[in-house]
Amino acid sequence: MPDSAKLDALIVGAGFSGLYMLHKLRQEGFSAQVVEAGSGVGGTWFWNRYPGARCDIPSLEYSYSFDPQLEQEWEWTERYAAQGEILSYLDHVADRYDLRRDIAFDTRVTAAHWDEATSRWQVETDTGGSFDVQFLILATGALSEPKMPDLPGLEKFEGKVLHTAKWDDSVDLKGKTVCHFGTGSSGIQAVAAMSEYVGHLTVFQRTPSYAVPANNRPLEDGEQEAAKATYREKRDVARHSPLGFAAPPMPGSAKTFAPAALKERLEQAWNAGTTGLLNAFEDLLFDETSNELAAKFARGKIADAVRDPDDARKLTPDYPLGSRRLCSEIGFYDALNRDNVELVDVREEKVVDITAHAVITDKASYAADAIVLATGFDACVGAVLAIDIRGRGGQQIGEEWANGPRAFLGLTVSGFPNMFAITGPGSPSVLSNVVVSIEQHVEWVARCLCDMRASGKRVIEADADAEQEWMRHVDEVAQTTLFPRADSWYKGRTRDGRDVFMPYVGGVGAYRAKCDEIAAAGYEGFALSS
Repeated sequence: MPDSAKLDALIVGAGFSGLYMLHKLRQEGFSAQVVEAGSGVGGTWFWNRYPGARCDIPSLEYSYSFDPQLEQEWEWTERYAAQGEILSYLDHVADRYDLRRDIAFDTRVTAAHWDEATSRWQVETDTGGSFDVQFLILATGALSEPKMPDLPGLEKFEGKVLHTAKWDDSVDLKGKTVCHFGTGSSGIQAVAAMSEYVGHLTVFQRTPSYAVPANNRPLEDGEQEAAKATYREKRDVARHSPLGFAAPPMPGSAKTFAPAALKERLEQAWNAGTTGLLNAFEDLLFDETSNELAAKFARGKIADAVRDPDDARKLTPDYPLGSRRLCSEIGFYDALNRDNVELVDVREEKVVDITAHAVITDKASYAADAIVLATGFDACVGAVLAIDIRGRGGQQIGEEWANGPRAFLGLTVSGFPNMFAITGPGSPSVLSNVVVSIEQHVEWVARCLCDMRASGKRVIEADADAEQEWMRHVDEVAQTTLFPRADSWYKGRTRDGRDVFMPYVGGVGAYRAKCDEIAAAGYEGFALSS
């Protein structure tokens, strides 16, 4: 687009957030365009094509609720949908609502600068196009910017280097010798899948995960129909629940249960799917004693699943259950039992170099035809920081967040008028059923823009004091839980190395109520002007 396009809103990203944001703004009569770096819609589900990629939230809940007809017509095949099925779903959404005509694919936003004179954003792309827009909406995703590990000598490696978040599915690893780094959510899925067809797989692990069996299966006859019959009621429960799910945590405290009853409850939860164990008792994320009882149970399951006692030791976490992301397990522990798979704990065996054809530790050399990096994302902020965003006075977003990422309600940043971040730092985001959180943010932003239009306001900006008070509240709530006890990607860092807990853990329902309260009070905590 060689000429500048003048629009009400520019949306960055065509995943779950961007697609719904475009549809919603169109419905409200705003002119909007999406810019997407990929060649198709899907966001995370477009890029993450690694072997075994699958959602860890039940398909029937990991889907849009804004249109009852859409949720009735789409048919899921499995309890936990694989990457390809989720991508097909988002393709269907794009086609159903004719969204592609307003999406610029294979285009990356490189810069967005606030123009004080016009009170509009001037946006540039890597294809030479530019946009002059009133509102900048960052639907870039909380888990979208790959995090590259600091591996000495990686640049010398002559084989293929693959990252799970930017997978090249043209590479054939069948029969190859592969060194794999990372045992988080993506890594656990990839290891299980690759172990079945690579020649040899060496898994390098830094921090073990609690991996709970997904117990995935095809949806049974009548199961989907029964769920759809009560969809509206369940969706409403999810919107006002702690984590965005229709099923709330089970009542009671683990520490008050007799041993036999405790074991029965935990067994039931262990087999209920990925989030089942965290839902076993309502205080597991708050009470150290209760959490330890559930964590001990999970550690015992790992010991039972892994044949080699030393591998089991390496795979056993020592932090509270749920304080790092609970992972969905389909064949991961079975993979570690295979003869063609070995485990290396890099805390005990440090990687010192990578040569043209091997990974070298301080104890051994591991041959490699390919290296797979399942090292996660620069969570919540990475995709935003990848753009040269400058607000009032030319302030760069990276400088603004150097002392910790912050945003009022996780939606707006002081000093950056008319800019919204969908599921940004300070919102439930990654600690919720994210589709529920996405829909809530999209609908709040659309309401805000409609209210501004009706009142003749042109500019909205978060008050610096309100933003600071909100982030203080976010941290205060986090400190009442066990989340800070683990080193996780839920935390951001200040320039002097201090932790900043990014997601809001006060509950999806409570957060929604606060956002609605602020809007109803004339956008308290914001400055609006014409």
